[in-house]
Amino acid sequence: MKRLRLLLLVIALIGALAAYYYYVQNAVGVETIQFESALVGRTLPYRVVLPPGYGLITSRGRRYPVVYFLHSWGGRYDSWLANTSLARYAAEHQLILVTPEGANGWWTNGATAASDKFESYILQELIPEVDRRFRTIANRRGRGVAGNSMGGYGALKFGFKHTDVFALAASTSGALDAASRTDNDYSIMQTFGEPTSATRAENDLPRLAREYPETRRGLLPYLYFDCGEKDPWIAVNRDFASILTARGIPHEYRQIPGDHIWPYWDRQAREILRLASDILVPPED
Repeated sequence: MKRLRLLLLVIALIGALAAYYYYVQNAVGVETIQFESALVGRTLPYRVVLPPGYGLITSRGRRYPVVYFLHSWGGRYDSWLANTSLARYAAEHQLILVTPEGANGWWTNGATAASDKFESYILQELIPEVDRRFRTIANRRGRGVAGNSMGGYGALKFGFKHTDVFALAASTSGALDAASRTDNDYSIMQTFGEPTSATRAENDLPRLAREYPETRRGLLPYLYFDCGEKDPWIAVNRDFASILTARGIPHEYRQIPGDHIWPYWDRQAREILRLASDILVPPED
């Protein structure tokens, strides 16, 4: 009888360990981290989605490509995970995802508020922080950036301005003309300043594309952007695609049925992850 009980106990333990192993192997992990930014001068939270198997002992030496998902105007660091199935889609890929906080700062070093250095924050603080804390492939080949609306503008702008940092820059429904808009939008004026400001010139995405040196085209990341056919920014995205085509800059542009809404971005997030898996280098042991 004692031997039977012991045998049953061993079987139960093996089953529990197998179930735990299966869970760790197949489940994603989501962490929220509070980061003290010296550049922005306040706490900026960010979330990290870790791929299935990240915590397994057998994976302890493995490093993963990472994609930064930038939020839209009016959004937050948790908007992508709250409004889409991004974490579930991540389970289909061996990628680390990061969703940072950018307030309404257009992912730009603002012209009027000295502390609104959201571009420098991403490049100089957050990326090094993530590379230190998590097992990323800490170079251009293993790093991408993506975003929706304001975040789409930020992602493509980073792609043009920081070619040594990202191998993929992807936008969905990007507000790509943000730096050239002259309407009385408070966040636009606060971030980019007067129409003739240096900040506007340095962050005008269509201008960056038009003036990009021909000799440096090979240094650009893979440029992907899409827009819904009913989206208010469809004309802006079409115009940007025309600029890239005229300049001979390689890119992938899609016009898809849809609007400037989360269900559209949810669908496209999955496509961006598939693209990232193809473009970025695979995990390294």
